[in-house]
Amino acid sequence: MQKNIVITIARQYGSGGKTIGQMLAKQMGIPAYDKELMRMASDDSGINEGLFANADEKVKNSIFRIAKNVYSGELIPPESGEFTSLDNLFNYQAKIIRQLAQEESCVIIGRCADYVLQEYDNVLSVFVHAPHDFCMEQAAKKHSLSERELEKLIAKTDKQRADYYKYHTGREWTDARNYDLCLDSSKLGFERCVEEIIAYMKVRFA
Repeated sequence: MQKNIVITIARQYGSGGKTIGQMLAKQMGIPAYDKELMRMASDDSGINEGLFANADEKVKNSIFRIAKNVYSGELIPPESGEFTSLDNLFNYQAKIIRQLAQEESCVIIGRCADYVLQEYDNVLSVFVHAPHDFCMEQAAKKHSLSERELEKLIAKTDKQRADYYKYHTGREWTDARNYDLCLDSSKLGFERCVEEIIAYMKVRFA
């Protein structure tokens, strides 16, 4: 196999994609990165980590209806008024993602990492999805909410992820053509999803 391999995981809310990514990382003995990327980007840029978290969690949908700014790899300098813009916050996270892909094997969850690393030969991109009922069941294990509230949470989270992805990549988040491997976690179960990713890696990077 290649010296270092990066697995990116995009996932519908409630599909268990994050859990699968963490299980995969543990089995392979490599780190998994999710929100840690915000701290690393904050350390690298000097921008307050809270701004990264705010942009990550409270993206205004109106922004996405107006325009999109597809990631190109450029960083906006500190002297610019756009230094702490949504675009530059993403740019610094992307910089960290690219550095990690060059330096180590790891699992990266979310962050449009499949797009940021699309030119890298050592990257395997995965999309984890599941039917609505399964996502509801999984979400109910984490949140004490009514069925209606859970439905709203799932719909809102998935819309934010889709809008965020579209804004920074110009692509549709759920388009299977964006990924090497798409897995239905409800049919396979989490452990089997991990096994399938590892099996695919062995073929792909043999």
